[in-house]
This record gives sequence, structure tokens and C-alpha cells, in this order.
Amino acid sequence: MGGLLSYSGLTTKIRAMNKNFITDAGFREIAELPNVPQVVGYLKHHPGYSNILGELDEENLHRGQVEAILTRSVMHDYASLYRFSNGEQRNFLKMYSRRYEVKLLKKCMANIFDHRDIALDLSKEKAFFDRYSDLDVTRLAESTTIDELIENLKGTGYYQALNRLVQKAEPTLFDYEVALDLYRFTSIWKEKDKILKSKDLELITDAYGNKFDMLNLWWICRAKKYFNMPTTDIYAMVIPVRYKLRKEEIAALVECENMDEFERILSRTYYGRVYENITPDTLEDMYVYVLKHVLLKESRQHPHTAATIYSYLYRKEHDINRLTIAIECIRYGLTPDETMSYIIKT
Repeated sequence: MGGLLSYSGLTTKIRAMNKNFITDAGFREIAELPNVPQVVGYLKHHPGYSNILGELDEENLHRGQVEAILTRSVMHDYASLYRFSNGEQRNFLKMYSRRYEVKLLKKCMANIFDHRDIALDLSKEKAFFDRYSDLDVTRLAESTTIDELIENLKGTGYYQALNRLVQKAEPTLFDYEVALDLYRFTSIWKEKDKILKSKDLELITDAYGNKFDMLNLWWICRAKKYFNMPTTDIYAMVIPVRYKLRKEEIAALVECENMDEFERILSRTYYGRVYENITPDTLEDMYVYVLKHVLLKESRQHPHTAATIYSYLYRKEHDINRLTIAIECIRYGLTPDETMSYIIKT
């Protein structure tokens, strides 16, 4: 009864917001539009995006601006959920918001590594991060070197995670991005036990546990198949969280000699036994499928839990990913059928 009472208002809010996702039929309509301005015009009248795009002139927007605005619509929905949440639910949302912090930091780092002369404009994101984060967006945007960026992160967990790379000879952007991801994942895995309890903790542990396991499988596969990375480098990027993958299974996958052996080991893991379509070639798609499957099942069976919050935010980002792909396809002149084939895969 406690979960029902504490989640009743928020669940009702999310149920209403779920109606604003773009349907497959809606994506078909978008795929048939001839250019990006008409896509923006379509979205201006769609209830899920009209509040973000309503006052903008679609004829004067370029692709980068459209994608940035769509990304901010996630933050808009996050803020709406936060206002309807109680203390425990807000703690989960704060933990989840590290996803947005890491994206912001990666954006700052890419700007520095690309040696761009134009200062990074984060003015549109500033209000969100001032309200829901401890990051100083202004100082981060003004950072011109990685050392300066790291210095501007003092007082946050990101500082320690990134400062460790000082000992590494000439760390790359990839090294810094991996360090950010590993910090986010390990801190979430530890923090969830402190801020959640009972069914909330059980479901979020299952959702993140499956996510981290599948990411490890996907990352190890890519490192071996496409980049031929040394085992020491692969171990350095493995998320130090085990859920249904055993330590010895991860070691065997990292140290196997070829992809045939990788596939045999993969087939004997929990995920290989439960999901018959998992192969080295399908791991990326299966990562998306497994996470989506777990979240949808949990939110439907247990609507008055944190799984409903997680599921909504995941679906919103999935909606935006599909829109971004649609815009890219239209920009390059793909046919509606070709565009839909890419959207459906996502």
C-alpha cells in the first residue's frame, strides 16, 4: 500500500506523458516529409514536442539546433517528473541525472580535443544544471584544456575519476570518456542500495544489472572484433559490476583468441541461454532489446515503483534517438522506406 500511495500521483502523470510518444504511424508520416524544416513543423504540433519547439521558426533552424532542442526536451520531461516526486523518488532522479552530467562533460571534452576556437555555448542547459546538478556549467564551458576542465570539477566525484588519468601517458578522449562512464556506472550501483528499498531496489538492481552486463558483453566484443585491443586495455574498460555474468566468464571473453571462441563462451552465459538471438553480430541490437524488455516488463507489472520512472525516461530518449535518425535520413535524401528501416532497427 505504501508504494501505491507514494507513487499514485507520479504514476498518473507518467501515464499521461506516455501518450505523447511518437507512434510507428507517426514516424511513417515523418519519414515521408521532404526536408528538416517540415519535420520541425510537424513536431511543433505534436503534444510531446510542441512545448519545446512551439515558438521557433522552423525555416531558420539547422540540423544541429534541432537535435540540441530535442535533447533538451528530455530535461524538460525530467523536470516535470521531479516536480511530482517525493523525497525518495527525487533521490532516484538525482542518481539518474548523472547520465545528463556525463553527456555534458563529454561534450566539453570533445570541444577541447577538437581544438575549436568557438567557445562552447551551454546557456540553454544552464538553468537545468543549476537546478538539478552540482556542476558549474559556466566554468566548464569556459575550460580550454582538459587540466582546466578537471580542476573545475573539484568537489565532485568526477574530479577523482578523471584526475587518475594524469598518471597515464597522453590519455586520449576515449580514455576520459571511459573513465566518466565507469564512474557513473559504479557510483549508481553503490548508491542505489542507499537510496532505495524493497521492491524499488529489487527492480532497479535488475534493470541496471542487466544493462551493465549487456554493456560489458558489447564493449568486449567491439574491442576484440573491431579494434584488436590488448587484453589489459579491455580489462580497463570493463564495468566492475557483475550481475548475471560470472567473473570467470568475463575473463574468458576478454582473453579468448578469436570470435568463434567468443561466440561459444557467450552462448554458455546466462544471456546466451535466455536470448537465443545473441551473437557477436547482434550484441548491439540485443543490448537495446534486453534493456527495453526488462524496463517495459517491470513498469507494467509494478507501475507504482521507480521502474516506471526509469522506463519513461528511457522511452523518451529512445523517441529522440529515432527522431534524430529520421532527421539524418531525410537530410541525406533517403526514401521513406529506407528511413523507416533505420528507425525500426533502433
